[in-house]
Amino acid sequence: MVKVLVFCLLCLCACFATDAWAGAVLDRVMARHVLVGAVSDGFPPVAFLDPVTGELAGFDVDVTRAIATRLKVGVKLVTPSWDMTVAGHWADRFDIAVGSMTPSRDRMRVLDFPAVYYRWPVAFAVHKDAANITRIEDLAGRKIGLCSACSAEAWFDGTLSLMEPVAAPPRIKMIKVVYEGEGTAFDDLRLGAGKRLDAVLSNRPTIEAAIAKGYPFRLLSPDAFYEPLAIAIDKGDVEFSRTLAQAVADLRQDGTLTRLSLRWFGADLTR
Repeated sequence: MVKVLVFCLLCLCACFATDAWAGAVLDRVMARHVLVGAVSDGFPPVAFLDPVTGELAGFDVDVTRAIATRLKVGVKLVTPSWDMTVAGHWADRFDIAVGSMTPSRDRMRVLDFPAVYYRWPVAFAVHKDAANITRIEDLAGRKIGLCSACSAEAWFDGTLSLMEPVAAPPRIKMIKVVYEGEGTAFDDLRLGAGKRLDAVLSNRPTIEAAIAKGYPFRLLSPDAFYEPLAIAIDKGDVEFSRTLAQAVADLRQDGTLTRLSLRWFGADLTR
C-alpha cells in the first residue's frame, strides 16, 4: 500500500513538473508583463537603428511589438548576436526571436518555430546589358554569384531543407561563385555582363534596393523560390508556441501583417 501511494505521488509530481515546463516561458512573460524580443539589427528594412529617433525600427521590430500587443504585455527589444540566437538555450536572456529566420531542419533541433510570418522572394538578377539572358533557362553554363552559407546557396546546391517545401532549382547546369557577402557579388556583377559574373541569386527586395541605388541590374522572372521566415523560440514550451501561433494567425487575419509588409516592403509578402 505504501509503495502504491509513493508511486502515485511521484506520478503526480511528474505531471505538475511537466505542466510547469510546458508553459514556463509563457508564465514568465505573463508574470512580468513584458515580452523580451530579439531582433537582428543592421538589416533595413527588416531591423535597423533609425538615425533620426535613435531607436530600433523595421518590419521585424513592428511585428515583435504587434505580437506583444496581442499578448497584452509590454515589449523589450534586444539585439543579441546571430550565433547566439540560432544556438538556442537562451535561458532568460530573451523570449522570442523575430529575426527573419529561415526554419531549417538543423535549427529545428534546438529551436521551435511556431509560425511563418512572411516569405522572402529569392530571384536571379543579371546586368541590364545582358540582352541574351531573358529567362532563367538562359543561365545554363553561366557564372552565378551567391552568398556563402546562405539559404540561396543551399537551394542552388539542392540541399535546402525547411519546415515547408519550396520550389526546386532549375534543371540546368550553372557555375557557382561564392562570396562572403552579397555586396561583393553585386559589385562584381555591376562591372558588366559576363565580366566576372553573369547573374546573382539573392533576395528580391535586396536586389530592388540595389537597383534603386543605381546598380545596373535587371530581375529575371519568375522568382526562383519563396523562402519561409518564421518566429523562433527556445525549444520545449508547447503552450508558448501555441499562443504565439495563434497571435500570428490573428495578426494575419486582421490585416496587421499585410499593413506592416506594405509599409516596409511596398508589397504584401505575408501570404
